[in-house]
Amino acid sequence: MNSTRTRRGTAAALTVLVAAALGAAGAGASNADTAAPRARQIASSTLGSDYKITLTALRSTQDEYAASVRLQVYTQSGGAWKESDRVTVGDVDGWFWYPLTGKGAVCQFSTAGTEPAPLTVSLLLTPSLGCSDPVPYVVKQGRIYAG
Repeated sequence: MNSTRTRRGTAAALTVLVAAALGAAGAGASNADTAAPRARQIASSTLGSDYKITLTALRSTQDEYAASVRLQVYTQSGGAWKESDRVTVGDVDGWFWYPLTGKGAVCQFSTAGTEPAPLTVSLLLTPSLGCSDPVPYVVKQGRIYAG
């Protein structure tokens, strides 16, 4: 009877150990999902030493399939690029994360090294819907304006 009790205790301890290991593995998978990229630069252009312009996809914290797009302008300051302005392209969480971060995500990203600098952005909505309408902007003295 004593050996039966020992086997039961060993089996119970082994069950707890396996459950703890599986729970830790599950937590690791959950942390891996949480550690998925929340931002990905999808386009960039440098206009001489005046401006650097970037487009970044920002994954929604509310919906894993949704994203926003941030347009940023940087100017030179002390030998380094420093952000001078930013705007959201389209609606907040108005884009789909996977098309934005996949192949062919940027349909049009045109810039010109003039002052003011015209800028046009068109992004992939979905492969079946195609690209968004081009949205014009103007960068003037480091600030972004609707074109």
